[in-house]
Amino acid sequence: MTPRRTDPAARSALIDIAARILAEEGPRALSTRRLARAAGTSTMVVYTHFHGMSGLVRAMVHEGFARLHRHLTGVGRTDDPVCDMAMLGRAYRYNALSNPHLYSVMFGASSPGGFSLSEADRQHGRYTLRTVAECAARCVAAGRFRKSDTELVAHQMWSAVHGLVVLELGGYLIEPHTAERCLDPQLIGLMVGAGDTLEAATRSVAASAARFPRAGGEGR
Repeated sequence: MTPRRTDPAARSALIDIAARILAEEGPRALSTRRLARAAGTSTMVVYTHFHGMSGLVRAMVHEGFARLHRHLTGVGRTDDPVCDMAMLGRAYRYNALSNPHLYSVMFGASSPGGFSLSEADRQHGRYTLRTVAECAARCVAAGRFRKSDTELVAHQMWSAVHGLVVLELGGYLIEPHTAERCLDPQLIGLMVGAGDTLEAATRSVAASAARFPRAGGEGR
């Protein structure tokens, strides 16, 4: 059955299928015909939803960041902003493990080949950092982080957790140094680097592990 224009589930499914093809088979495999065959629909659906393949690749990036934004904004606020910051790191990782193919497209690990992305598309997802910067500001206000550029703190948190996630998705983190074993010490180190004490950071990161419902094997 051909998906209707107003069917968001069909559009999302097409994006997931396209991201998987791009990640597993490369940009040469991504075509309207290949996507239609994998989705069990007609080639016209791509044009109905995305106005062509370039629009589809752009939609993959935007959808990937929209999912990340939902995970980050889903982290509730508590009286412990450092715990909340650690929760944001866990939510970031969970989103990547839940959407590995989209994550690869978002950050360029899966090349779109001839389907070029503009600089605006590549920078589109920066809005997701607002949630992290706002949490950093709360950590500063609570006296847990030193006074600093909260946008810079957000970028530092992002780059550190992103690095762990990329290694994990690539299969580089193996026993005994798995992502689960590395994550908490990394989060503690980030919080201490931002100005927290080792003791307080350790307590807050441990509390975030207890709060996170999918801790240990998230998204697998």
